[in-house]
Amino acid sequence: MDCVEMATAERTELADLLATLTPEQWEAPSLCEGWRVRDVVAHVTSFDGVSLVDMLRRVIRGRIVHANQVFVDELAPLSAQQLLDRLRAHLRPERLAASFGGRLALLDVTIHHQDIRRPLGMPRQIPADRLRQALDDCVCSPELPAWHIVRGVRLTTTDLGWTHGSGPEVAGPAEAMLMAIAGRASAVRELTGPGQPVVAARIVN
Repeated sequence: MDCVEMATAERTELADLLATLTPEQWEAPSLCEGWRVRDVVAHVTSFDGVSLVDMLRRVIRGRIVHANQVFVDELAPLSAQQLLDRLRAHLRPERLAASFGGRLALLDVTIHHQDIRRPLGMPRQIPADRLRQALDDCVCSPELPAWHIVRGVRLTTTDLGWTHGSGPEVAGPAEAMLMAIAGRASAVRELTGPGQPVVAARIVN
Protein backbone atom coordinates (compact mmCIF):
# COMPACT_ATOMS: atom_id res chain seq x y z
CA MET A 1 0.00 0.00 0.00
CA ASP A 2 1.45 3.39 -0.98
CA CYS A 3 1.39 6.48 1.23
CA VAL A 4 -1.65 8.04 -0.42
CA GLU A 5 -3.62 4.86 0.22
CA MET A 6 -2.35 4.66 3.80
CA ALA A 7 -3.26 8.31 4.41
CA THR A 8 -6.72 7.65 2.98
CA ALA A 9 -7.20 4.70 5.32
CA GLU A 10 -5.96 6.76 8.28
CA ARG A 11 -8.34 9.62 7.48
CA THR A 12 -11.21 7.17 7.09
CA GLU A 13 -10.55 5.73 10.54
CA LEU A 14 -10.31 9.23 12.00
CA ALA A 15 -13.66 10.14 10.43
CA ASP A 16 -15.22 6.99 11.86
CA LEU A 17 -13.96 7.97 15.32
CA LEU A 18 -15.23 11.54 15.01
CA ALA A 19 -18.68 10.29 14.09
CA THR A 20 -18.93 8.72 17.57
CA LEU A 21 -17.89 11.80 19.57
CA THR A 22 -20.25 13.84 21.69
CA PRO A 23 -20.51 17.64 21.33
CA GLU A 24 -18.48 17.95 24.53
CA GLN A 25 -15.70 15.79 23.10
CA TRP A 26 -15.54 17.92 19.96
CA GLU A 27 -14.85 20.91 22.21
CA ALA A 28 -12.32 19.07 24.41
CA PRO A 29 -8.63 20.06 24.38
CA SER A 30 -6.29 18.11 22.12
CA LEU A 31 -2.56 17.58 22.56
CA CYS A 32 -1.97 20.54 20.21
CA GLU A 33 -1.55 23.57 22.43
CA GLY A 34 -4.54 25.89 22.19
CA TRP A 35 -6.47 23.63 19.83
CA ARG A 36 -9.66 21.75 20.59
CA VAL A 37 -10.58 18.52 18.82
CA ARG A 38 -12.59 20.52 16.27
CA ASP A 39 -9.54 22.71 15.53
CA VAL A 40 -7.37 19.68 14.86
CA VAL A 41 -9.98 18.32 12.45
CA ALA A 42 -10.07 21.68 10.66
CA HIS A 43 -6.29 21.59 10.35
CA VAL A 44 -6.23 18.05 8.96
CA THR A 45 -8.45 19.09 6.05
CA SER A 46 -7.02 22.57 5.53
CA PHE A 47 -4.56 21.69 2.76
CA ASP A 48 -6.98 19.73 0.58
CA GLY A 49 -8.01 21.57 -2.56
CA VAL A 50 -5.49 24.32 -1.80
CA SER A 51 -3.32 25.64 -4.63
CA LEU A 52 0.21 26.95 -4.23
CA VAL A 53 -1.14 30.50 -4.61
CA ASP A 54 -3.64 29.90 -1.80
CA MET A 55 -0.88 28.47 0.34
CA LEU A 56 1.36 31.49 -0.19
CA ARG A 57 -1.51 33.84 0.63
CA ARG A 58 -2.12 32.06 3.91
CA VAL A 59 1.58 31.98 4.78
CA ILE A 60 1.80 35.74 4.21
CA ARG A 61 -1.13 36.25 6.58
CA GLY A 62 0.61 33.91 8.98
CA ARG A 63 3.44 36.36 9.51
CA ILE A 64 1.30 37.72 12.32
CA VAL A 65 -0.58 34.54 13.19
CA HIS A 66 1.06 31.17 12.58
CA ALA A 67 0.11 29.92 9.11
CA ASN A 68 -1.56 26.78 10.47
CA GLN A 69 -3.73 28.95 12.70
CA VAL A 70 -4.80 30.97 9.66
CA PHE A 71 -6.11 27.76 8.09
CA VAL A 72 -7.98 26.78 11.26
CA ASP A 73 -9.49 30.24 11.65
CA GLU A 74 -10.87 30.12 8.11
CA LEU A 75 -12.86 26.99 9.03
CA ALA A 76 -13.91 28.17 12.50
CA PRO A 77 -17.52 28.98 11.47
CA LEU A 78 -18.16 25.35 10.50
CA SER A 79 -20.10 23.08 12.85
CA ALA A 80 -18.73 19.73 14.01
CA GLN A 81 -20.93 17.96 11.46
CA GLN A 82 -19.72 20.24 8.69
CA LEU A 83 -16.11 19.57 9.64
CA LEU A 84 -16.78 15.84 9.61
CA ASP A 85 -18.48 16.15 6.22
CA ARG A 86 -15.48 18.09 4.94
CA LEU A 87 -13.12 15.37 6.14
CA ARG A 88 -15.23 12.64 4.53
CA ALA A 89 -15.23 14.63 1.28
CA HIS A 90 -11.42 14.70 1.36
CA LEU A 91 -10.49 11.24 2.57
CA ARG A 92 -8.01 10.85 -0.28
CA PRO A 93 -5.30 13.54 -0.09
CA GLU A 94 -5.23 15.87 -3.08
CA ARG A 95 -3.25 18.83 -4.38
CA LEU A 96 -0.92 20.16 -1.65
CA ALA A 97 -2.04 17.47 0.78
CA ALA A 98 -0.77 14.83 -1.65
CA SER A 99 2.72 16.34 -1.85
CA PHE A 100 5.69 13.97 -1.62
CA GLY A 101 3.60 11.02 -2.64
CA GLY A 102 1.18 11.44 0.25
CA ARG A 103 3.88 11.10 2.90
CA LEU A 104 3.15 14.48 4.47
CA ALA A 105 -0.57 13.75 4.64
CA LEU A 106 0.06 10.37 6.25
CA LEU A 107 2.42 11.80 8.85
CA ASP A 108 0.11 14.71 9.61
CA VAL A 109 -3.09 12.72 10.05
CA THR A 110 -1.42 9.89 11.99
CA ILE A 111 -0.01 12.30 14.58
CA HIS A 112 -3.16 14.40 14.79
CA HIS A 113 -5.37 11.32 15.08
CA GLN A 114 -3.43 10.54 18.26
CA ASP A 115 -3.58 14.19 19.35
CA ILE A 116 -7.33 13.65 19.52
CA ARG A 117 -7.43 10.11 20.91
CA ARG A 118 -4.90 10.44 23.71
CA PRO A 119 -6.61 13.21 25.74
CA LEU A 120 -9.98 11.52 25.22
CA GLY A 121 -8.63 8.23 26.59
CA MET A 122 -9.42 6.35 23.37
CA PRO A 123 -6.30 4.33 22.45
CA ARG A 124 -6.00 2.19 19.33
CA GLN A 125 -3.56 -0.07 17.52
CA ILE A 126 -2.05 1.79 14.55
CA PRO A 127 -1.29 -0.53 11.61
CA ALA A 128 2.42 -1.30 11.54
CA ASP A 129 3.01 -0.15 7.96
CA ARG A 130 1.55 3.30 8.65
CA LEU A 131 3.41 3.64 11.93
CA ARG A 132 6.75 2.64 10.43
CA GLN A 133 6.34 5.11 7.54
CA ALA A 134 5.31 7.89 9.92
CA LEU A 135 8.37 7.28 12.09
CA ASP A 136 10.68 7.29 9.07
CA ASP A 137 9.25 10.59 7.86
CA CYS A 138 8.95 12.23 11.27
CA VAL A 139 12.66 12.10 12.05
CA CYS A 140 13.50 14.07 8.90
CA SER A 141 10.51 16.40 8.56
CA PRO A 142 11.50 20.10 8.55
CA GLU A 143 8.00 20.96 9.81
CA LEU A 144 8.41 19.07 13.09
CA PRO A 145 10.91 19.35 15.97
CA ALA A 146 11.99 15.70 15.68
CA TRP A 147 15.27 16.45 13.90
CA HIS A 148 16.38 18.38 17.00
CA ILE A 149 14.78 16.07 19.55
CA VAL A 150 16.47 12.90 18.23
CA ARG A 151 19.96 14.29 17.65
CA GLY A 152 22.64 12.19 19.34
CA VAL A 153 20.37 9.42 20.66
CA ARG A 154 19.37 5.99 19.42
CA LEU A 155 15.64 5.37 19.14
CA THR A 156 14.44 1.79 19.57
CA THR A 157 10.81 0.72 19.38
CA THR A 158 9.98 -2.25 21.56
CA ASP A 159 7.06 -3.48 19.45
CA LEU A 160 7.93 -2.64 15.83
CA GLY A 161 11.59 -3.45 15.26
CA TRP A 162 12.29 0.13 14.17
CA THR A 163 15.48 1.95 15.14
CA HIS A 164 17.08 5.26 14.28
CA GLY A 165 20.29 7.08 15.13
CA SER A 166 23.15 6.40 17.50
CA GLY A 167 23.99 7.34 21.06
CA PRO A 168 22.27 6.74 24.41
CA GLU A 169 19.21 4.58 23.83
CA VAL A 170 15.61 5.75 24.08
CA ALA A 171 13.19 2.82 24.00
CA GLY A 172 9.45 2.37 24.07
CA PRO A 173 6.29 1.54 22.12
CA ALA A 174 6.26 2.83 18.55
CA GLU A 175 3.16 5.00 18.99
CA ALA A 176 4.61 6.71 22.06
CA MET A 177 7.93 7.13 20.23
CA LEU A 178 6.20 8.85 17.31
CA MET A 179 4.29 11.21 19.54
CA ALA A 180 7.34 11.99 21.66
CA ILE A 181 9.59 12.88 18.74
CA ALA A 182 6.73 14.95 17.32
CA GLY A 183 7.05 17.05 20.47
CA ARG A 184 4.29 15.69 22.74
CA ALA A 185 5.63 15.81 26.29
CA SER A 186 3.06 13.40 27.70
CA ALA A 187 4.33 10.66 25.39
CA VAL A 188 8.00 10.98 26.29
CA ARG A 189 7.12 9.87 29.82
CA GLU A 190 6.27 6.46 28.34
CA LEU A 191 9.82 6.00 27.04
CA THR A 192 12.80 4.61 28.94
CA GLY A 193 16.57 4.36 28.66
CA PRO A 194 19.60 6.56 29.30
CA GLY A 195 18.68 8.84 26.40
CA GLN A 196 15.16 9.51 27.66
CA PRO A 197 16.11 12.53 29.82
CA VAL A 198 17.91 14.03 26.81
CA VAL A 199 14.78 13.76 24.68
CA ALA A 200 12.57 15.02 27.51
CA ALA A 201 14.72 18.11 27.99
CA ARG A 202 14.36 19.02 24.32
CA ILE A 203 10.56 18.98 24.32
CA VAL A 204 9.26 22.40 25.23
CA ASN A 205 5.56 21.60 25.82
